[in-house]
Parts: sequence; C-alpha cells; structure tokens
Amino acid sequence: MKKNGIKKKRYAMAIDLRRCIGCHSCSVACKAENRVPLGVFRSWVKIIEKGKFPNISRHFLPSLCNQCDRPPCVINCPVQATWKMEDGIVIIDEHRCVGCKYCLASCPYNARHINPLIPIVQKCYFCYHRVYAGLDPACVEVCPSKARIFGDLNNPEEEITKLLSKQPFQLLKPEMGTYPQVFYIAADADAMDPFAGRKEWM
Repeated sequence: MKKNGIKKKRYAMAIDLRRCIGCHSCSVACKAENRVPLGVFRSWVKIIEKGKFPNISRHFLPSLCNQCDRPPCVINCPVQATWKMEDGIVIIDEHRCVGCKYCLASCPYNARHINPLIPIVQKCYFCYHRVYAGLDPACVEVCPSKARIFGDLNNPEEEITKLLSKQPFQLLKPEMGTYPQVFYIAADADAMDPFAGRKEWM
C-alpha cells in the first residue's frame, strides 16, 4: 500500500536456522534491553533433542511475538490497549492495559506474559524504540551467527527481502490465518510443533 506515492514500511524478521547455534544471546539481549523480569520472557529458544545416544541431534527454534498481519490479540482486547501500527508492529499501550488476559488467550504463539511486578501484559515489539532510531532490534544486533535478519519487506534492497525471495521458508501455525511476520528458514518440523520440545530462556 502506498501513501502519497511512498510505499509504507512493513517490518518483519527472518530466522535462519542453518545459522542458529542455540546460544541464547537473543534471549539475554531482550531481557537486558527491555528490562524483562525474571520468570517471564519476550524471546526464548525452544530446543528439540532427537535420536538415541550416541546419535543425538539438537534443533533450535528461537521464538517471539510474530507481529501478525491479522493479530487476534488486537481484535479481542476489550480496552483497545493493543493495536497494529502502519509498519506492522503490534504494540501495547501499558497505560490502558487492565491485565484481563484476553490477549494471552487469543495468541496462538504463547508470546505474551503478565509482568509479575505490575499487572499488565507485555510482549516483544521488535524493539521499536531502537528501530525508529535507525537500529536493529537488540536480539538481531547481538546474534553472533547472524541468524536473525530484520528489515522492511517492502524494500527490495533489504537483506530480508532478498533472502526470502531466494529461500523457502516456514511460518508458525499458518492454519490460524494470522499471517505471521516472523519467517523461519530450514526449521526442523518437530521443532515447529507447538507441543514438542521445551522452552529455554534466561
């Protein structure tokens, strides 16, 4: 969509599992950047172990809010505390949130949490305070293997656009019709199963 002849930005993230080493740098950076309390998480790494000793393999699935193009959390918030901005980032107005948990129940990705210190809902929002300052989200910046790629899908010159145009990708729960804006490359099929594996976070 264009506004005044200029194409709007459409932010998204690609996670290349061919590069992910499961180091949890993303989870740690998210905690530090956003002051996420202990016991809850905005970004975590799901781990799947397959096979039998000594032939065991580990597979990782870094997870976060999928910034859905059709977010059910927005539709179901009774106080309109959560909404999707023009650039696609789904945010929460923490001054309006009443902690009713309707959005938690609506999210098919289990990407929201109640802050244990204050009774409001919080989640990943692509570190929009950094993005609007011209920086990458904290998890993208610290990834040592460059497994996370962030950018504007409406810009054909950005790395994420070029990557997704060349590589097949997977989405979490596409059958939900939420149109998630986090794209996975070479993800293990079992790791994509919401009922398999375990979550790990700092």
